[in-house]
Amino acid sequence: MARQIEVRALGGPEVLEMVDHEVGAPGPGQVRIAVQAIGVNFIDVYFRTGLYPRPLPFSSGLEGAGEVLAVGPDVDAFRVGQRVAWASVPGSYATEILAPAENLFAVPDSVPSNIAAAAMLQGMTAHYLIHGCRRTEPGDTALVHAAAGGVGLLLCQMLRNLGARVIGTCSTDEKAALVRAAGAEEVIRYDQEDFPSRTREWADGRGVDVVYDSVGQSTFEGSLASLRPRGLLCLYGQSSGSVPPFDLGRLNGLGSLMVTRPSLAHFTASRAEFEERAGAVLQAIQSGALDIRIGAQFPLQEAAEAHRALEGRRTTGKVLLIP
Repeated sequence: MARQIEVRALGGPEVLEMVDHEVGAPGPGQVRIAVQAIGVNFIDVYFRTGLYPRPLPFSSGLEGAGEVLAVGPDVDAFRVGQRVAWASVPGSYATEILAPAENLFAVPDSVPSNIAAAAMLQGMTAHYLIHGCRRTEPGDTALVHAAAGGVGLLLCQMLRNLGARVIGTCSTDEKAALVRAAGAEEVIRYDQEDFPSRTREWADGRGVDVVYDSVGQSTFEGSLASLRPRGLLCLYGQSSGSVPPFDLGRLNGLGSLMVTRPSLAHFTASRAEFEERAGAVLQAIQSGALDIRIGAQFPLQEAAEAHRALEGRRTTGKVLLIP
């Protein structure tokens, strides 16, 4: 019998419960997979708490990698024994899953399953942020919040590889060292410095071209204050809470600023775009251009502790569950 982590009531990490579940045979367009590694992401927390509504009960998780056990009668893109990875399959906190073939990507032989699971959602997120929300050019300046987190470290590396200058924020000296190693030219300890004024000082008093903000409520105003005229704020998360209602007219007075609230789903809406982003990330890992840091791994049955570590900012890089 397969097992999964189920949420039957909204709340804290304690609502994550391990239960038995029947997977069944794959139907048309489906693939049955033995899960080898599972990505833990803040969006899982948002669903668990009800910030993102979802009918109860539900199995948690969206991201992972594993081995194909069986394919549906009309699936010819994958074969039994092949390793695959995914970023948008609900119910991924499990030992086995049924997944739509269209949501899967073949994992190269040289990429371990735990690295593939760690790279999919956050890697494609970083990819669309710097290739989809705007075109990154050599010499661009960027502020990356939560720069020691999974997406943050990938953003720093990708931006550096494109010739951009990066300044990152984090909360400890240990995290600051990781951010510098990932390519940030400067690091701000936001618990010790006023990050908008420090960012402007670093950017010659002008402000940066773009801010990548996954924190939300506590950083939003400072992010706006860190931008140059006509700069862009990419608000792609809200780990500190939702941004309150905002008067768009203020963007004019702040320098004709632009704000976007994107999501990965809208930047991988077609199979072609999904393959482009997943392929680019896994190819960069193969070539050594992108380093995936796994900060912590927990057994699947300790999903609650993994959520506590993530929410408590006790991790760097990627958090994984291992069935």
